[in-house]
Amino acid sequence: MPRYTVHVRGEWLAVPCQDAQLTVGWLGREAVRRYIKNKPDNGGFASVDDVHFLVRRCKGLGLLDNGDRLEVALEDNEFVEVVIEGDAMSPDFIPSQPEGVYLYSKYREPEKYIDLDGDSLTTEDLVNLGKGHYKIKLTPTAEKRVQKSREVIDSIIEEKTVVYGITTGFGKFARTVIPINKLQELQVNLVRSHSSGVGKPLIPERCRMLLALRINVLAKGYSGISLETLKQVIEMFNASCLPYVPEKGTVGASGDLAPLSHLALGLIGEGKMWSPKSGWADAKYVLEAHGLKPVILKPKEGLALINGTQMITSLGCEAVERASAIARQADIVAALTLEVLKGTTKAFDTDIHALRPHRGQIEVAFRFRSLLDSDHHPSEIAESHRFCDRVQDAYTLRCCPQVHGVVNDTIAFVKNIITIELNSATDNPMVFASRGETISGGNFHGEYPAKALDYLAIGIHELAAISERRIERLCNPSLSELPAFLVAEGGLNSGFMIAHCTAAALVSENKALCHPSSVDSLSTSAATEDHVSMGGWAARKALRVIEHVEQVLAIELLAACQGIEFLRPLKTTTPLEKVYDLVRSVVRPWIKDRFMAPDIEAAHRLLLEQKTWREHQGPRVYFRRLSVCLALWFGK
Repeated sequence: MPRYTVHVRGEWLAVPCQDAQLTVGWLGREAVRRYIKNKPDNGGFASVDDVHFLVRRCKGLGLLDNGDRLEVALEDNEFVEVVIEGDAMSPDFIPSQPEGVYLYSKYREPEKYIDLDGDSLTTEDLVNLGKGHYKIKLTPTAEKRVQKSREVIDSIIEEKTVVYGITTGFGKFARTVIPINKLQELQVNLVRSHSSGVGKPLIPERCRMLLALRINVLAKGYSGISLETLKQVIEMFNASCLPYVPEKGTVGASGDLAPLSHLALGLIGEGKMWSPKSGWADAKYVLEAHGLKPVILKPKEGLALINGTQMITSLGCEAVERASAIARQADIVAALTLEVLKGTTKAFDTDIHALRPHRGQIEVAFRFRSLLDSDHHPSEIAESHRFCDRVQDAYTLRCCPQVHGVVNDTIAFVKNIITIELNSATDNPMVFASRGETISGGNFHGEYPAKALDYLAIGIHELAAISERRIERLCNPSLSELPAFLVAEGGLNSGFMIAHCTAAALVSENKALCHPSSVDSLSTSAATEDHVSMGGWAARKALRVIEHVEQVLAIELLAACQGIEFLRPLKTTTPLEKVYDLVRSVVRPWIKDRFMAPDIEAAHRLLLEQKTWREHQGPRVYFRRLSVCLALWFGK
């Protein structure tokens, strides 16, 4: 017998259907009838006949025709939503899809796997897991470590040893011994009570990263989770069943308790869960639709699932990868601006940077030379002002290697810390199978990733700060020798006037966001947890800073390309012409004023997808030359 899971306001209803010839309209009415029956006040309706509704799929939100037969319109056990007329503005209305779900509108179940062993996960791997490019499986070595770790826990239970979090309460209740017959209840209570986060849920991509990273940490074999339970969690990940995890609520010690508890809550079949098939629904329905059973927690397993720095680290991983991408592309955008402003390449001379041999500075100077100064792709624009009387450029052009360079070095420093954190055991207590004992420690404290991500925000912000000043130079006719605000018929047209204001606003916001969150600490848990990292906010605001940097550079990219229009028919170098052509494939030149926000978004998308970086590269000679250059400088 077909069955459908139907969302009506805040309720999920399982509606069986004996006759597949029945219609979508029947399913909607039957779901509303059951909803009314379950409400003491009939849900505010006199009868089903008073209710006007639409029915839509939870996956993709496509509207269904009420006259279509169910056997044609829906698959067995499909998730649908009944939208009652007027509910869109009602506080009772709960949308079935999370913000940013368009990323999963074309989700395809991956065929490839990543083997996790708890020791070798990279930032690139985790981002790809978040994007749904891979499923997960454990290595045989990891499975053996997990089993041996669990044997230690089973021995503790059998011998009735008093161990924190296994046979005792938590935090301030660490000295309260729990009876053996209530140890499972202890773990469930822990997960439920600690699921106290607030705010928007993580988008699917970030929740996948969080779940994958927790699996990787458990695979190390120091948490005491059973192999059976860990394999259940992996099955949920591979089915893309993702719990509702609010983004706010962690103080970053003892680990990310609130968000990881919400993660665990979905795994035990409680709270909300999302999958590409269902949208948001009660976790038990989502798991059932995928043929999965909720986890039944054994002693220590609740604690094993929620104690660690994985929220900070998974968001930090995304931040590092996005920072790396935009830092590379910032050099390209700045080089294009330098061409438009008829700057000189002399400041990028090899001998200058040899006298101050910071790795990032040398790398950026090399990149500028490759983009701007080559016999293989000469610039007609540069040739047009070769004999001008200008001695040197403004700092925003001349000092790009020094300013952009330290950003690269900052990212490298932070990436090293995040990579170590990805493959670290951050539980408490730690289970040492080789010693047959558990030891309480403080690896859950998030100070390392918190400090690193505060540093990342401060470092990456400078790309936006210097970019905004270059936008000013492009728009200011007294500095650029171009039409004011890069548009013809100034006055009638305003051109890039307010786009520059937007860049200035974003840079100003970043200045506030760059205040380090990790300098703050508030004592929690009755002074038991009396110093915390505030790493969750460090990670979230680092991502906001990076997004603003991307948007400011998108505006500069558009402005530089618009500046080139006024230098035609002269051409820039071949790599930069490729970048110009890429931008013009999505944004046409400004002849007169038009709606600008879509253009900024289109340029931002090019940077997010790293198309600007890939487009300028051409043959991989560039990478070989850069590797040789850096190896010569640093003796590697």
